[in-house]
Amino acid sequence: MSTEQEPDGRSIRCLVAKVGLDGHDRGAHVIARAFRDAGFEVIYSGLHQSPADIIQAAVQEDVDVLGISILSGAHDTLVPKIIDGLEEFDAFEDTVVLVGGIIPDEDREELYALGVDAIFGPGAEMQETIDFVRKNAPER
Repeated sequence: MSTEQEPDGRSIRCLVAKVGLDGHDRGAHVIARAFRDAGFEVIYSGLHQSPADIIQAAVQEDVDVLGISILSGAHDTLVPKIIDGLEEFDAFEDTVVLVGGIIPDEDREELYALGVDAIFGPGAEMQETIDFVRKNAPER
């Protein structure tokens, strides 16, 4: 299988993360597999991760893309904590932050203002997400 490589020869690294008490991970598995099949290097966090766990994994793995999958409705609390943590470790500017899940329209503007790069809800086309990553993953 070929891998989608950056100019330095390294594959685009993606962390797909399940934050909080949300126990529904089918969408996270689907996007992780689609990313892998597209040639990205994928790390999956597993269920019930704290914001601190996700921040630590993103920093330690030096990811290019952080995909946060959340269906619990706690996006307005948990996503800002993750972004704050990435900023604390100087990892925010070099990381594309995606949010996937059920995010009400009225909450999207606030997430974008915090620095979320894209939000993909139910029914989003996998190719749209893959193309977004290819276009926006930072060059290292």
